[in-house]
Amino acid sequence: TKEAIDHARAAGVPIIVAINKIDKANANPERVMNELSELGLMPEAWGGQTVTVPISAKKRENLELLLEMILLVTEIADLKANPKRQASGTVLEAKLDKGRGSVATVLVQDGTLAVGDTFIAGTIVSKVRALIDDRGRNVRQAPPSTPVEVLGLDGLPSPGDTFQVINDPAK
Repeated sequence: TKEAIDHARAAGVPIIVAINKIDKANANPERVMNELSELGLMPEAWGGQTVTVPISAKKRENLELLLEMILLVTEIADLKANPKRQASGTVLEAKLDKGRGSVATVLVQDGTLAVGDTFIAGTIVSKVRALIDDRGRNVRQAPPSTPVEVLGLDGLPSPGDTFQVINDPAK
């Protein structure tokens, strides 16, 4: 959690906290909000700027409220991505898969990532051979705000690395 907060702060993006598992008997959202305030994220309910939404993914409680809060924060902050430019974003995780080779899960933050694009993440430069969406389907393109697995990389980038699409691999 601390690492995710640091990444969000470094990127200068708003933080929304979904406090999960409120359906459990020993759930204590107040304790979580107290720990968030100790990390410098003062919840809105306590007069701060951090949107917190208590949810239960298992019982599907407050999921609509979480979606509303995400839309509200993006509207207020006027967050927009340009799908027509070359893709850039962040590597969420990377692994070596027996059948698929080097696989990186990335979040496209700006632009559109497409199969065949030349992709640079950290010190890894490769062509995108395939894109797999969050439902396990092959896709040709990934627009902004889309998490995808990138297949066909020549090595493993580090989680947290930024990636971008480039025209000239020699650069």
